[in-house]
Amino acid sequence: MPVKIKEELKELVVVGGLTMVKQRLTVGTWGNISIRDKETGLIYISPSGVEYEDIRTRDVVVLNEKLEVVDGTAVPSIEKPMHAAVYRARSDIGAVIHTHPIYSSVLGVNHMDLPGISEDFVQIVGAKIVCSEYALPGTPQLAENVIRALGKERNAVLLPNHGTLCAGRDLREVLKVSYVVEKTAQVYIMAMSIGKPQLISEEDIREMRLFARTMYGQKPKVTTT
Repeated sequence: MPVKIKEELKELVVVGGLTMVKQRLTVGTWGNISIRDKETGLIYISPSGVEYEDIRTRDVVVLNEKLEVVDGTAVPSIEKPMHAAVYRARSDIGAVIHTHPIYSSVLGVNHMDLPGISEDFVQIVGAKIVCSEYALPGTPQLAENVIRALGKERNAVLLPNHGTLCAGRDLREVLKVSYVVEKTAQVYIMAMSIGKPQLISEEDIREMRLFARTMYGQKPKVTTT
């Protein structure tokens, strides 16, 4: 049976890359983005070494769970083992973005964690994100380190001397996570420059995460016949 390839998912990868650049989460060809098709389990990932402004849907590579290319002629991102590892470890994740942002990278260079200092951060990312152990880019060891640092509930991890990895249920959520992580890193660094940042209590974090999952936003409309 032929594999069902979805052009709309390729288009989302292209749009996601352009959004990363627009939000200054990366530059040039650095970083990578992928989306998992919940129906087939296939991974749609950005190509290696191509400027995001130049990527077209034909350049997006489709991989199966064994990282075998099932569609596309471009070379996939070298970080494909890291993306696949996240999907294997977390069934709730549908999209992954690896960025090279400034402020998050500052914390990564210092091998520092990013604690919960803002409400938007704790609601969609977690109580904190940790800096993983170092490993060379594109290696299975880096993938293992990321999974260990990501855990079962966090939606982001700092990669030491490298960048940041963010995860979410879909592209829209992971882009939001990426933006909030970088904004929070900037606030944290600035706050440390003038004093001691005050953290949100564990109790309040639990309340806000519950609120974000169950009460925030518009409820689906109930239709009657």
